[in-house]
Amino acid sequence: MSRVRMTAAQRSEQVLTAAVAAFCESGYAGTTTDDIARRSGVSQPYVIRLFGSKEQLFLAAVHRVCDRIEEIFRAIAENRRTTTDPVELLAGLSAGYAEILDERELVVVLLHGMAASSHPAIGVAVRARYGEIYALVKQLTGATPDLVTRFFETGMLLTVMAAMQVIGPGAVPADWAREITETLNAEAAQPHRDTEVTV
Repeated sequence: MSRVRMTAAQRSEQVLTAAVAAFCESGYAGTTTDDIARRSGVSQPYVIRLFGSKEQLFLAAVHRVCDRIEEIFRAIAENRRTTTDPVELLAGLSAGYAEILDERELVVVLLHGMAASSHPAIGVAVRARYGEIYALVKQLTGATPDLVTRFFETGMLLTVMAAMQVIGPGAVPADWAREITETLNAEAAQPHRDTEVTV
């Protein structure tokens, strides 16, 4: 049986998928292009030929996870087109945040990007993408800045908890995490709140 040769685009996608997983696990500083090459089954020089440098590959990983987060938010908003109420629309995005947390790599790579933002090129990209996600939530919901800020406050709390693996798939039990999620769910259950978050 002959092996099917992958196109350069397919190889690039394979390497980027491996990079997202590697950066999720070890962060920017702790990941090498050798690690990514081993994960993707190609040589280290080939990784560099595709992406130029570890920094460029990390930036591609950050863009990939931010694109996916935006894709999830857009899909949720599209499914809630029957309402124009900003609070209800924000509540829908909040409930859908569980989908983002289910793809743990999304939030962890974004956190690693924030942590590596002292690197000039990384900082520029991460600040721009986070701002774009903020603007997208405002655009999709029509919510006021104070409501969107509350949404992002809670989202960041959930992101950090997911990174610590106390919520999401394979969560490690922790009493304090259970208390926080119960509190957030109780808030979401109250009618006519400014914002709602479902975990």
